[in-house]
Amino acid sequence: MIEIVVALSIWLSASHGLAEIQSMPRVRFLDQRQVAALRYGRADVADVDEVVAVYDPVTRTIVLPDTWDGGDPADLSVLVHEIVHHLQREAGTLHRCPEEAEARAYAAQERWLSQFGLSLEKSFGIDAFSLKLRTNCLW
Repeated sequence: MIEIVVALSIWLSASHGLAEIQSMPRVRFLDQRQVAALRYGRADVADVDEVVAVYDPVTRTIVLPDTWDGGDPADLSVLVHEIVHHLQREAGTLHRCPEEAEARAYAAQERWLSQFGLSLEKSFGIDAFSLKLRTNCLW
């Protein structure tokens, strides 16, 4: 896993101008319900499958579902997305709202997917309108 994180971090630095990784994030694998509970802070999440991963900035940990195997570009794009959050944390990047932090992560994920003829919409059902909602401060 370390090799994959390093390789993706190098790609992110080269293609997105993010700072090089200084310290490795921890990576944990949990049941899908536990991943969703971490994301929303409660166990009774209705759409468990919508949460594909979480980055915990306090512990600097990427949490992936135990079904993740990195075997295809879409799976790896999830890790790309979470590594962006780790690099943002390392750089001390501040955001006006949580959604703003997602903009760069989704952009990197989309670029990764596009190299394989995929997109956020094809792979995850995230259309342009949904992406706007997920990446812009609404207040």
